[in-house]
Amino acid sequence: MSLPTPELHTARLRLRPFTDADAAPLYALHSSADVMRYWDSPPWTEPARAQRFLATCRTIEEEGTGARVAVDRDGAFIGWCGLTSWNPDFRSASLGYVFAPAAWGHGYATETAHAVLRWAFDALDLNRVQAETDTRNVASARVLEKLGFVREGTLREDCVVNGDVSDSWIFGLLRREWHPTAGA
Repeated sequence: MSLPTPELHTARLRLRPFTDADAAPLYALHSSADVMRYWDSPPWTEPARAQRFLATCRTIEEEGTGARVAVDRDGAFIGWCGLTSWNPDFRSASLGYVFAPAAWGHGYATETAHAVLRWAFDALDLNRVQAETDTRNVASARVLEKLGFVREGTLREDCVVNGDVSDSWIFGLLRREWHPTAGA
């Protein structure tokens, strides 16, 4: 069962399916050590990784397990947001996002995730959305809390990237706690 990637709009942003033209800005984003410092893998070192990411986006759409959207501000790619691990039986999915440093601190992550969550709760009839963030990434934790997510626990030493061991916080958002007007 396929899950078509939506095109969504907010007051400032356009959220759209990825295209092959996104490979270069996607590589620039994921090859940045600054962007990837709290991620569960090291920065990309080869442009072909962007092509594999785009292929994975198509695969999860075709398999019906999720959807990832590119985020544009005034026509320029500033990041992405996605739902993965969609399970229609459990009515659950996982949320993730990555933004370029120039987009940090402007509320774009919150605005984007809010639009994706609104679509997901409406179109996919979700009951639960989960998200993880490195415990050192306080800004990402704030984004999730603004959206209504509750910190449910800590995964201790769950990531080892280039020898650096880190913990992750697990956040959950239930349908009954979702407020479509909060965080917008």
